[in-house]
Amino acid sequence: MPRKRWHCAVLKNRLKNRLKKRCYHKRPKNLIVEDSHQKRSSLKLIAMKLDIHAHIMPETWHRLDQQFGYDGFIYIDHYEEGKARMMWDDGRVFREVQENAWSPEAILRDMDAHGVDMMTLCTIPVLFNYWAEAEDTLAWTQFLNDHLASVQRAYPDRFVALGTVPMQSIPLAIQEMTRCVQDLGLPGLEIGSHVGDKNLDDPSFYPFYEAAQELGCCLLVHPWEMMGQNEMRKYWLPWLVGMPAETCRAICSMMFGGIFDKFPDLRVLFVHAGGSFPFTIGRIAHGYECRPDLVNVNHVAHPRSYLGKFWIDSITHDPVALRYTADLLGAEKICYGTDYPFPLGDLEHGKMIDTMTSLSEEEKSWIRHRAAEEFLGINLRSGKQALRPYVHDAVFSSASTDRNSPSLTEGLENNAVAFSTML
Repeated sequence: MPRKRWHCAVLKNRLKNRLKKRCYHKRPKNLIVEDSHQKRSSLKLIAMKLDIHAHIMPETWHRLDQQFGYDGFIYIDHYEEGKARMMWDDGRVFREVQENAWSPEAILRDMDAHGVDMMTLCTIPVLFNYWAEAEDTLAWTQFLNDHLASVQRAYPDRFVALGTVPMQSIPLAIQEMTRCVQDLGLPGLEIGSHVGDKNLDDPSFYPFYEAAQELGCCLLVHPWEMMGQNEMRKYWLPWLVGMPAETCRAICSMMFGGIFDKFPDLRVLFVHAGGSFPFTIGRIAHGYECRPDLVNVNHVAHPRSYLGKFWIDSITHDPVALRYTADLLGAEKICYGTDYPFPLGDLEHGKMIDTMTSLSEEEKSWIRHRAAEEFLGINLRSGKQALRPYVHDAVFSSASTDRNSPSLTEGLENNAVAFSTML
């Protein structure tokens, strides 16, 4: 047998044996083969799946309305083993959840069942609390970020975490972003599609973007508090119509506001496949051309010139739509994502991508993991994650409302800390 064919056969046998011996909750070692179809000498990872968009929250925390002295917050009601309700503090139910909303072990079982190697975890947008007092939100985000970091630290080969910050106060947001990146070892943040009545092009955010660019901190933009939701309560329209519009709002605000020009090294990803933006780019571009007096007030480039300057996830639920977005932005800017564990997400964990014949293997490779690696700033093909280690003795003295409370790290090892431990 020729040496090259013999070498490929040996690698295939090794792959089969490794998959048979795959340990529960352990990511298989990186396997590389020659990409003979492309006739290149470069090496690539086989079948890696890195989910860029999933959510987690702590298992419990103390009532924030009682801690801070005003209402409008979410708390958790564990009414049955493995089941809970996210409740508004006025008694309304926001959402029913199961243990895979807070248990890393439950998430890992789903990941293993669907062949997902790594998952990027971030908080649930309703927990942003941008509307609250800035110091209170700082304390809250520190609590969430320590929890996220503890999950990443416990399973460094399976989870990457993105933090959250009090965007209503840019100095505090920069302070917590710096802690997330430099102390907690998180590669980036999740932020909302707007902050109060400010869109993401607001000049007050410039120092935040500059700091993120300098820190190498990527930003995942998630829709929340959808515009017009009070006028379209029926048919789940805030989620079906409002969320895609919110994401388009965020992209257009950053684009027409010149954010991509002012901060060219800022890495930004918009979830839900960019919302309605990819499918209205023609209208957006035409508006730029026919009414520059209204659209191009900041003298930015043509909207189509910004395609490929940001990332989106793959959640289209439609193979034709995904093929279109790959043609529009390039597969290298599309990251496999699920919005796990929520029902509007891809709970088949990329099955549609795997079975699409209209995507080449090269494109699938970008979508499955390579685009996410570039966005996150990590390199799985080297066999190592470029994530900084979690610094356990970080200072959290500014986290409490009375400024005399113990460190939030206390008890985080169990991932079930009551929020009252830091207040």
